[in-house]
Amino acid sequence: MTHSGAERVIAVVTAGLTTPSSSRLLADQLAEAVRDELAGRGLSTRIELIEVRDHAHDLTNNLLTGFPSASLRAVLETVAAADALIVVSPTFSASYSGLFKMFFDVLDEQALAGKPVLLAATGGTERHSLVLEFALRPLFAYLKALPVPTAVYAASTDWGPNAATLRPRITRAAAELVASLHQETPTATNPFANPTPFEDLLNS
Repeated sequence: MTHSGAERVIAVVTAGLTTPSSSRLLADQLAEAVRDELAGRGLSTRIELIEVRDHAHDLTNNLLTGFPSASLRAVLETVAAADALIVVSPTFSASYSGLFKMFFDVLDEQALAGKPVLLAATGGTERHSLVLEFALRPLFAYLKALPVPTAVYAASTDWGPNAATLRPRITRAAAELVASLHQETPTATNPFANPTPFEDLLNS
């Protein structure tokens, strides 16, 4: 759903296990980038941050009994009512974490239908970045959500002195989420728009 007026509600679901966690750090940066992008359009943003670890026991009980607690129900309703979603999972055994999956297992499977989603993950090494395409994207496709083209993976080397290399990915993904929120086609460079003639290639 899209909220009326100039405010957009972005639900941020992060499944880090420690406090603080790299997943929360990435989630905060993504949320801020989306806020900046919306502000550039004259829109205000309300960020609804959900730390999945705070609901771990309620999630387990929900899976066992089939019923959410009052506090978990409120969180699930927040996600369902948001205009767009940012999700961040740590990488465990080359996939999303079990806690992350539990949250979306108890969410109504129609709750994310048609909702723009920015996918993100964190891990110790760059070689696990394909978790975004092999695990997260299929999950949200199954839930009928609309994941934006750019997903963001942050390895240990993306923090500290190398943080500048992460920023362009965050900015691009945020712009795509806001464009998707407004049902626009994200701006992209078409490499075939002005092709070099084949004769020129041969002559060079």
